Amino acid sequence: MGKRQSNGTSKDKKNNKPFGKTMAQLADRHVLYEKSVQDPESEYKFISKVFRKLRNRKPHAMREDFCGTANMASYWVAKRQENTAIGVDLDAAVLKWGKKHHLDGMDSDQQSRIRLLNENVLTVNTESVDVILAFNFSYYLFKQRDLMRQYFSRVRDALHDDGIFFLDAFGGYESFQELEEPTKHKKFTYIWDQAKYNPITGDMRCHIHFTFPDGSKLRPAFTYEWRMWTLPEIQEILHEAGFSNVTIYWEGTDKHGDGNGDYRPTQKGDADAGWVCYLTAEK
Repeated sequence: MGKRQSNGTSKDKKNNKPFGKTMAQLADRHVLYEKSVQDPESEYKFISKVFRKLRNRKPHAMREDFCGTANMASYWVAKRQENTAIGVDLDAAVLKWGKKHHLDGMDSDQQSRIRLLNENVLTVNTESVDVILAFNFSYYLFKQRDLMRQYFSRVRDALHDDGIFFLDAFGGYESFQELEEPTKHKKFTYIWDQAKYNPITGDMRCHIHFTFPDGSKLRPAFTYEWRMWTLPEIQEILHEAGFSNVTIYWEGTDKHGDGNGDYRPTQKGDADAGWVCYLTAEK
């Protein structure tokens, strides 16, 4: 039997969890997502380095589209006292989670420099900023070329005259296949699931699952309905939207042939099974 706790909850001493509850039932899917998918520290360094190189100054005003839990926006304002951030997302519930778990823990000065907007990125109006981010491939939800161009045009309009749009993209010959890819973490396994792909339309359905050592699962934890865009298409639409210069940043490899986290501008990529890259589009 578990020892009775002062709060009245019976717990298993070995696993320090309430009896009858699985690890999946106790898990917070947003915490798991941030741990397995996001890396605000590395992305902040990349954005700052590229912007300084291209513009010879530091970026301060940032807008994070499809911001979700506002993890990146929160990290941004915490890094420099001059930094400001706007987070935009259609999901009110996930914004509420981000406010509770990120913004509410900030000091008053930091809170004054970040705003979360429960709005559509296609129609939102914000003050001009230095950089706009569309990471984690969220813009793939725009399945029609005209709609994607409309979004890119709206982004361009919201940038300062020397502003830069940062995106990421994924691809490789396995990206057109229906498959599952597990990645082990300390207390859970993250599974990327390309559940369905239609080569005629480019439509794809992807899931994120989490499994745990006790055999329990969050399946699915997240679901995405996307179009599988290719890099040539994305670059063409960015130019159609009026961006003057579009650059691909490809990840380098270590001596074992694995990605080393160092993304550099290039016009030639490797025909790998799977890859993730960054793009910049200059106003």
